[in-house]
Amino acid sequence: MTRTATLGTLVAVVGFLAFVEFTSGVLQGYYTPMLSDIARHLGIHDADVNWFEGAQLMLSALVVPAFAKLGDMIGRKRMLLISTAITAVAAFVLPFTDTFGVFLVAWAMMGFYVVWLPLEIALIWSRARRIEGSSAITAKAAGILVAALEGGAIIGALVGGALIDALPLTAVLLVPAVLIAACFFVILFGVKESPEKTGGVFDTTGLVLISLSLIGLTGGLSLLRLPGGVANPLSWIVIVVGVLLVVPFALWELRQQDPLIDVRMFRSPALGPVFLTAGLFGVSVLGAQAPLSTFARTDPAVYGYGLGTTGFATSLIIGVYLVAMIAGALGYPQIARFATPRITLIGASVLVGIGFLLFLPFHAAYAQVITNMVIVGIGSGALVAALPAAAASAAPHTQTGVATGLTNSVKTVGGAIASCVFGIALMHAVAGSAAAEGTAGSFSGYVTVWVVCGATALAAAVLLLFVPKQAFTDRAGHTAATEPAIG
Repeated sequence: MTRTATLGTLVAVVGFLAFVEFTSGVLQGYYTPMLSDIARHLGIHDADVNWFEGAQLMLSALVVPAFAKLGDMIGRKRMLLISTAITAVAAFVLPFTDTFGVFLVAWAMMGFYVVWLPLEIALIWSRARRIEGSSAITAKAAGILVAALEGGAIIGALVGGALIDALPLTAVLLVPAVLIAACFFVILFGVKESPEKTGGVFDTTGLVLISLSLIGLTGGLSLLRLPGGVANPLSWIVIVVGVLLVVPFALWELRQQDPLIDVRMFRSPALGPVFLTAGLFGVSVLGAQAPLSTFARTDPAVYGYGLGTTGFATSLIIGVYLVAMIAGALGYPQIARFATPRITLIGASVLVGIGFLLFLPFHAAYAQVITNMVIVGIGSGALVAALPAAAASAAPHTQTGVATGLTNSVKTVGGAIASCVFGIALMHAVAGSAAAEGTAGSFSGYVTVWVVCGATALAAAVLLLFVPKQAFTDRAGHTAATEPAIG
């Protein structure tokens, strides 16, 4: 195929995948304004909303490595279809239950959607890698997909916030389920399969080992959130066992010709810091979503802090934040062209850190929160677009899906850890205070959220200083693509 024909095909693929990411964005924005309403519907504390986030992140961490590898082996479109079907079924369960356990399981199963973006970036890279300027093309495509994602999140947040103030919760929860079902058919008829498939034998043993490790880590974190969990030695033992299981997993993977995850990628001077940055970024972009929503909804007349916003007013905060993310995602490839991707990633991480730390002195007024979230959003949008694109350009071509998936997996683990920590912090209210007697999280817990998110973002910026200066450029991308492995 000529370069023009190949680019034309790629543009068509990006167009259909943009609808998939639009749907993903709706899922990420739609539910946020109504989390307090869901908590009241299920009869749970605001801090228990973090169980939804934690459970979904735990399942996502298990799903992404397997689906990313299977995407490389048997086709990314096929894995997109499977993950979309599972997400749709789970979404249709939510409107028809008021039982916390059932709702929690269905919410967790919706976590299959997190594999969409890494599979899409890998699919795009597989088509673009033979075109001159493939790294820049992939970065631009990633920016478009993230813009579609955040556009969907804006519309989802605004529509969700408006509907929750006007309709019963059951009717409101049906809307995203229908959209996911439509998304399945868009993928089925509009997206062509990957031009390359690696084939091979799936590393089942590796999957079992990493799954046990992740279950141990996230399960232990969940135990910490139970009453008395922090003081219970069992919680910490389970966490330690989960972490230690990474060792036999890594040793097993190093001996495999076709590993589930090529752990050598973590030793790469370009990829290693990217994966660590993704984990630190997950703390804020995933772990802080629910606390930011519940803080806005908390009534200051009752608790002495919060904004006391309605569902729609909360969705406006989220909407402005997501507009800033779109600006960051679309601006990333333009800025990276002049300042290098590495410098742009560092700047984006610094913006996230500054934005969250500004919450410490400025959190009492609606305009202050909006300003902080714009700063966070610009940096976050750039990172969401840049991290999988950077991983794709720096990874061996046989591990593209795995590398992009790892950015999501590590980000998800960071979010899961943060979700647990934030949930515990929000439960810690001063005895005798309004928060202790009601359902709102504690103010000290919200301060913890802001400090941790700001500190981890700045730590990510420091890590990226150690990345080679020309990493993630076209030259670096083509070099990586021709290497059979990373030493």
